[in-house]
Amino acid sequence: MKKLRYTISILLAGCLWGFMGLFTRNLYALGFDAPGALIVRCGIAAVLFAVLLLLKDPKLFRIRLRDLWCFLGVGLCSLLFFTWCYFQCIRLTSLSMAAVLLYTAPSIVMVLSLFLFREKLTKMKVAALVLAFAGCCLVSGLGGEMNVAGVLFGLGAGLGYALYSIFARFALLRGYDSRTINFYAMLIGTLGAVVIWGGGEPLRLMTSSVPAALWCAATGLFSCFLPYLLYTYGLSGTETGKAAVMASTEPVVATLVGAVLFREALTVRSALGVALVLLAIAALNLKRKQKPSEKAE
Repeated sequence: MKKLRYTISILLAGCLWGFMGLFTRNLYALGFDAPGALIVRCGIAAVLFAVLLLLKDPKLFRIRLRDLWCFLGVGLCSLLFFTWCYFQCIRLTSLSMAAVLLYTAPSIVMVLSLFLFREKLTKMKVAALVLAFAGCCLVSGLGGEMNVAGVLFGLGAGLGYALYSIFARFALLRGYDSRTINFYAMLIGTLGAVVIWGGGEPLRLMTSSVPAALWCAATGLFSCFLPYLLYTYGLSGTETGKAAVMASTEPVVATLVGAVLFREALTVRSALGVALVLLAIAALNLKRKQKPSEKAE
């Protein structure tokens, strides 16, 4: 029963991330731009994570100055850059394209790990890269009408999303709790966005009406705080590779949300693209999951 709860938590996290486009588009309808939506989403999540740490153990707020670069990495190089690119991609393209381009991240992690952690480039990894590239081409409409800027923003989101795994891994290896990492990622990402774009306008829009306040709260709660919280809980009782594969329900849910709620075309080509990208992600994660057992032998 406990194992089932871990599994359900991870699946729910992936599904909630898949609804991020729904919340983002409603914020755009209320007058928010991409930076404003970023500030609202991450800022509210930072407050919620702060409350969680206060209730759990205030000592979890402590970080060492020499490890500050890890948190700057997850907050600025990853969360800030990834969220801004992803929201821009959603504005310029369909939800399904944005979600699938975002999930090129596992392939990007593989390439970065080749240089940072000296991981081997196997035939399986090359095959996964080819599958992911082919899937992105199908979903993004390569060969037909295509918003080039939207695709580039989507690939940028994938890069930023991948960097979260890289910097978070460094922080975890230094003994930090995953909730501590999430809190500082949200806080630094929000502060970075406020410094660059200013926080006055998002605050004004958020407090302009009850519907605006509710949509902002829902965006931070359901598209950021809860999925990270659920995924962390599920990950505590699930193998990392298996958890990553299950969380890949996000692009599938995002595609369905776009088709059902926004009447975005769900063609055979886009469906095949989603399948290829998910197959590539599964291949990468299952391969990584096998490594510990291979070493044990």
